[in-house]
Amino acid sequence: MLTQKILTKIAPLHGLRCLGTANASPAPATELYKTKNLINGEFVESSTTEWVDLLNPATNELVTRVPKSTPEEMQGAVDAAKAAFKTWSQTSVLSRQGVMFKFQHLIKENMAELSKNITLEQGKTLVDAEGDVIRGLQIVEHACSVTSLQMGETMPSVTKDMDTYSIRSPLGVCAGITPFNFPAMIPLWMFPLANVCGNTYVLKPSERDPGAAMMLAEMAMDAGLPKGVLNIIHGTHDSVNFICDNPDIKLSLLLDLPSWSSHLHRGSQNGKRVQANLAAKNHGVIMPDANKENTLNQLVGAAFGAAGQRCMALSVAVMVGDAKHWIPELVERAQKLRVTAGDQPGADLGPVISPESKARIERLIQSGVDAGCELPLDGRNVSVPGYENGNFVGPTIMSKVTTDMECYREEIFGPVLNILEADTMDEAIEILNNNPYGNGCAVFTNSGAAARKFTNEVDVGQIGVNVPIPVPLPMFSFTGSRGSFLGDSNFYGKAGLNFYSQWKTVTTLWKEEDAKTATAETAMPRIQ
Repeated sequence: MLTQKILTKIAPLHGLRCLGTANASPAPATELYKTKNLINGEFVESSTTEWVDLLNPATNELVTRVPKSTPEEMQGAVDAAKAAFKTWSQTSVLSRQGVMFKFQHLIKENMAELSKNITLEQGKTLVDAEGDVIRGLQIVEHACSVTSLQMGETMPSVTKDMDTYSIRSPLGVCAGITPFNFPAMIPLWMFPLANVCGNTYVLKPSERDPGAAMMLAEMAMDAGLPKGVLNIIHGTHDSVNFICDNPDIKLSLLLDLPSWSSHLHRGSQNGKRVQANLAAKNHGVIMPDANKENTLNQLVGAAFGAAGQRCMALSVAVMVGDAKHWIPELVERAQKLRVTAGDQPGADLGPVISPESKARIERLIQSGVDAGCELPLDGRNVSVPGYENGNFVGPTIMSKVTTDMECYREEIFGPVLNILEADTMDEAIEILNNNPYGNGCAVFTNSGAAARKFTNEVDVGQIGVNVPIPVPLPMFSFTGSRGSFLGDSNFYGKAGLNFYSQWKTVTTLWKEEDAKTATAETAMPRIQ
């Protein structure tokens, strides 16, 4: 149960109706809640005149209004982080570790409320929302091992009387910009690891669903994070540009928008350490010797879970040889999925994030039909009783897709599965490697030799063997590649630790002949 302290602070601040139902009527205009900034440990209302209306994707009813933080407010957040860095960076590693231990406990204690808020604002099912929180929680738990992760290196006597040691030191003020599709997990990829390494942070959550980030920030402060160590600003393009341009921000992490490649270059030109997760088109190669029942179930879950709004969604199936005869059974399974509001019992997939997203998905489906693909399952006209105004798209399967079609080239980011056919594994691998993206892929087979060939020859950063969404656990790193990633260090794990710290190497000289042995003084000291 959410603690009363968090309830009383967060509910008035963010207008959370996650404590009721996701399709509750919006508050009257006179009672409208506005999302606030978090600056120097205080939730403060923005003085902006520009706001973004946050709508429940299942109903398109107003939930809250999110500010476009003013330049003065954004600079205030950076100034607070810069001031806090002076003391936080010198705080003992055991103290920082202790904050993370308390933080992960609060996340577990309040998981139900976090999940309800994610469903309200983002639309995914409650079960999927809980998974969103759990995968972020795992990063926090990994951050608790900082006392081992942050150890340096030492070599004594590199030459006579000289020793050298290297230590990891924090960078300063860091910043992160999050996408809408994982409101809890992605912020938890960012600030916990940065903070535990001794950095301070400015977070800009997605303007479409910042509630989970606000709740997590409150929990982090309740866990002992000092004022100014974590700050939150809001907005759209101007806030992103601010983070990329501000000279006091040493590091920026950008996630999940193709256009952000330009922001990565912008940040790099301003001397920042930057990484960005970009678009994806993840392929699953289905060999005819695979376990059919398991493979079809895995495909349905990976393609349509979270309404396809995952950067690791399996959006393309390459059916090799006789595996193409499985398509009717795949359609049959997809038809059984229940499409409804995420808080409803038995929901398998909820709405997509916005009417604009729905329109784009439907346009890309139609582009494939116009180009000659077949549509054994069309989810564009799905009916959801009681939620007629929601942004719903049902599971959609497009077969006979070719690599020159727009529906294949573009990341659809919806519950749509493209099916291509190949005669051999070599042909399937060629399809994958010719695609510009390299976030993830999978092969389904009962042949160890086929699996080994696939993993050796495919040029993709994360590979699953009979695992449809191979996102690594936090002791490893998220290693998307090629057109899906820009930067020199990947997310979380050892790579994330490197990203949020820098090496400092110290060489000392203490000459042996300077060591002196003195006898003990037993007399009363005298003033001279």
